This record gives sequence, C-alpha cells and structure tokens, in this order.
Amino acid sequence: MIKILFICHGNICRSPMAEFVMKDLVKREGLEEKFYIESAATHTDNIYNGVGDPVYPPARKKLAEHGISCAGKTARLITKKDKDEFDYLICMDSANVRNVTRVMGKDAGSKISMFLEYAGEYRDISDPWYTGDFEATWQDVKKSSEAFLQHLREQGLV
Repeated sequence: MIKILFICHGNICRSPMAEFVMKDLVKREGLEEKFYIESAATHTDNIYNGVGDPVYPPARKKLAEHGISCAGKTARLITKKDKDEFDYLICMDSANVRNVTRVMGKDAGSKISMFLEYAGEYRDISDPWYTGDFEATWQDVKKSSEAFLQHLREQGLV
C-alpha cells in the first residue's frame, strides 16, 4: 500500500484539496485498495483544543463543482510519527517543507517533496486563503495529482 500525506499550512484549503482529488483519481482508476491518503497541517491555526476546523467553504465548493466530497474532513497537525507512517510527505510550498523538516527531522528528507515538482514545475502552489483564487489551486492540484500517479506508474508501484 502506498501511503501519502499531503501537507499545507492550515489543512483547510490546499492539502485537503490534494487529498480528495487524489482519492477521487485513484478511485476512478480502480486503485483505491493500493492507496492510503490523508492530509495535515504544519501549523495549529485551524486547530483549537485538539479539534480541527472543517475544509474551508470555498475549497469545499471547488471540490463539489467537480463531484468530489470532503465531508467529515477536519484539520489535523503533522506529527513526528507521520514520518514512519507515510511513504510520501508531499508539501504545497517551500515553507511547508521547512516546517515538516523541523518537526520530523532531516532524515525524513527523502520522503519530502513539493507537489508541483511531479508536474515539472518548481514553484509553490499558491495559498487560496490569501489569493482567493481557488480555481488556480484546483488546476495545480489536479495536474500534480495526475502527474504524481503517472510517476508512481513509471516507478512500477501501481
């Protein structure tokens, strides 16, 4: 089983979009049983007394426009344990990479990547919390999800 953890700052926009787009993609490909997919935050901005906020309404709306539900998802914080539980720690931006490395240690480095790298782009996925551009985030997440699945195929993993 391939275990993927998508990571962003607050786990209410980009990383849940990536989580549910990837879940939808592998389901449509008939590969659900080969994957375990989650998302998490590097910061507690959306977690209060251990309870995480739900996916931000505009992100939920963007997923719903494409027939994807994220019902029940709430923000959760990354933990050092995630390093051992997941094969891939996929970050939405370079600040996430720094924060993941700080929490999990430098030895997690081989598992850490930036999501757009799989699509051949070396930039951050813009945070729609600040930009308000959920369509741009959707496009980046969709293209990165498809490219990541292709990468796994090329590696002979699926």
